[in-house]
Amino acid sequence: MDKLRRVLNGREENEELGLTAQVFEATSLSYSTRVKWFVICFASGILCSILGSALLFLPNGIKLFAVFYTLGNIAALSSTCFLMGPLKQLKRMFEPTRLIATIVMLLCLILTLCAVFWWHKKGLAIIFCILQFLAMTWYSISYIPFARDAIMKCVTTCLS
Repeated sequence: MDKLRRVLNGREENEELGLTAQVFEATSLSYSTRVKWFVICFASGILCSILGSALLFLPNGIKLFAVFYTLGNIAALSSTCFLMGPLKQLKRMFEPTRLIATIVMLLCLILTLCAVFWWHKKGLAIIFCILQFLAMTWYSISYIPFARDAIMKCVTTCLS
């Protein structure tokens, strides 16, 4: 259990205890607090996404849908910052294995809002929301060892 806590806190086993580590220890949240805020943030992200999907069917609800769906994805993505810390989260987001998924996901978040507020293209906003979902799924799968390889193998087998 201690090893899991060290990994989730962003500390390696062989990390030297220097001034940075002492400051980190003094200002960090406890493990249980991190888990609680992760659950709260992730659940609110899911709730926003579901609420946004429900608002889609209201007259002129595409704007509310795009905003709530995007906010939900941002909250769900931000929830992992409570587990591993924001700096480690950013470092992991831009690792070579998930760089493309991260860029596509962040672009889709921005382009969804641009499509609905500046370009006033409802169809394009829906397409970007679908791409948000796919990019977020691909990004999330990148944290599961060999999951991407298994999915790609499954897809190529089904297509051939």
